Amino acid sequence: MTRVGLKMKLTPGFEVEYKKRHDEIWPDLKQKLTELGVYDYVIYLDQETHILFASLKLKENHSADSIPDQEIVKKWWAYMQDIMETKADHSPVEVTLQEVFYMD
Repeated sequence: MTRVGLKMKLTPGFEVEYKKRHDEIWPDLKQKLTELGVYDYVIYLDQETHILFASLKLKENHSADSIPDQEIVKKWWAYMQDIMETKADHSPVEVTLQEVFYMD
């Protein structure tokens, strides 16, 4: 199992819309992420800075490397690009965070 931490940035004023879209996550996107070994996925919002913190786990022998290549993921990114900081390909501007502590 691998733990992954990321940070992204939400456009101010879109907190409710961001939550709504994730509350209504597409079943085929959820299924694809599960197939790719993603589980225990959570996103937190710092309302003062609009920083999103994502934490997820990947099952053993799985990698996040193929996630950006999935068509459903690209479609989700295009859907989300109007409310968060994104790159030219609509993927979120992400910063991978270094794990410095874990308590099991």
